[in-house]
Amino acid sequence: MTRDPRSPYAVALGARGDELHPRLRTYFAAIPSGGVGVGHGVFERVGCRNPVVRALLGPALRVLQRRGAVYAGWAEDVPFTVRNRDGEGRSGERMLHLPGGDWTMRDRVRALPRGRVVDRLGSPGVLAAVFDVTTSDGALELRSTRVGVRLGRLRIRIPRCIAPRIRLVESADGDSGLQRVAVTVDLPLLGRIHEYAGTFRYAIEEDA
Repeated sequence: MTRDPRSPYAVALGARGDELHPRLRTYFAAIPSGGVGVGHGVFERVGCRNPVVRALLGPALRVLQRRGAVYAGWAEDVPFTVRNRDGEGRSGERMLHLPGGDWTMRDRVRALPRGRVVDRLGSPGVLAAVFDVTTSDGALELRSTRVGVRLGRLRIRIPRCIAPRIRLVESADGDSGLQRVAVTVDLPLLGRIHEYAGTFRYAIEEDA
């Protein structure tokens, strides 16, 4: 397998990529041509914990779930599988092995100028978020600066005053050899509307 050009994260980080924990450098580096990044782990929690918020946003969350963007329920101790591929940016699949059956979240990440990335969630992309990319104590952190939604052919940017605030932190889980991911989505006035957190083990494999 030969290496592709830098991943979107490596482009956004530049020299700051050296500040990442070695485990994360592997995760955020380019995936070799003919390879796939595969991870297996458990989400300690995923979805919207608050039943009132779930009721208020239920119709929108269920639409997003059908499009492979956001899980609309609430679950704990959920096994999951990650599959990452590089091509036009980085495409990712996170399959949740839920009691009622498997559900897959899909996204595609591309680099932007000035140390940023854009992540389009769903299939086709129904949500898009622009993130600043930073490092802290060996971890990678994303914080959203813009969020938009796609309705048919329309692409609508959500005004900043009402847009959700999305934060992602990827870190090494001590000496366990695992990687930890934590994502939170907070909406003005309503508070936390979505989250997931868990650990997984990751490696590059031949793409079947």
